[in-house]
Amino acid sequence: MKHDFKIIIYLVILFFTAQVIGLFLLNQSIDTVQTSDDGTISVEYIEPITGRPELEGQDSFTYIVIMIFVGTAILLALIKFRLFKVWKAWYFIAVASSLSIALSVLINETLSIIISLILTYMKIYKPNAIIHNMTEIFIYAGIAILISPMFDVFWAVMLLVAISIYDVIAVWKSKHMVTLAKAQSDNKMFAGLLIPYQSSKKLPTIKKKIQKIDSIPKPSKNSPKIKLDLPKGFSDKAAKSAILGGGDIAFPLMFSGAVMTHLVELGASPMMAYFKVLIIAVTSSIALWFLFVKSQKGKFYPAMPFISLGCFAGYFIIILI
Repeated sequence: MKHDFKIIIYLVILFFTAQVIGLFLLNQSIDTVQTSDDGTISVEYIEPITGRPELEGQDSFTYIVIMIFVGTAILLALIKFRLFKVWKAWYFIAVASSLSIALSVLINETLSIIISLILTYMKIYKPNAIIHNMTEIFIYAGIAILISPMFDVFWAVMLLVAISIYDVIAVWKSKHMVTLAKAQSDNKMFAGLLIPYQSSKKLPTIKKKIQKIDSIPKPSKNSPKIKLDLPKGFSDKAAKSAILGGGDIAFPLMFSGAVMTHLVELGASPMMAYFKVLIIAVTSSIALWFLFVKSQKGKFYPAMPFISLGCFAGYFIIILI
């Protein structure tokens, strides 16, 4: 088991919550459902604040794949050359934009932008686990609202397959995804769910030891070195955390959104389609739970292959229903 059982439950619940809220906000962003003379039903979504690329089908697939490779390359370059201020500015814009898109479904655009800027500032400059995970849930709802309408079910399936293969290569072969995850955690700009499980009881002990060392006169060159003996699981840089990458939340949400649109096009009401696609949220959450339970501590695993299988299982159940 990769994490403590309670931590696994927390992560899976947060993942499921992100799927439920994201699909609900996407459902609420449906503008019109029109039926043409030949009986064909089309679904139109509200245009998000930032605008939506006028793409569909294979063009949407190609666009997202290119953006993933370009974005990853830029982020690796920023880390390599330690351009952390540029990275933080980019991260701030991305978080605020996604939050504003999600919140604009519920409130007016001006207020959504103001609240998004406040939450983004707190997330980056006054971080804590509650603010971080709460904003993450809405961030991926915003991404789904922006991107999901660009995909039909077939290309959404192709995207999950492609991302699953990429995830395996990035985690187990090139391992650059592991580098990105560690760099994001160390710099407090992690894109995804994060649950620190540092012990609050141990922290005062650490502080006392540090204070004692600070009170010791500066040693000479020949003096023995003083080593701070931290409790197991702690380092002087960061406490251990349980994480789930943002892509592992966004891509199944985009797939479920494409399925929801398809169900409406087949004649289901938007709300009925919403409740049906929650089956995918359940099956993908079960797949994620299985991954965490079967994985080993201290090792990194690509989550997308498991989550994708969960998505496909849920879609198969919906077809049978």
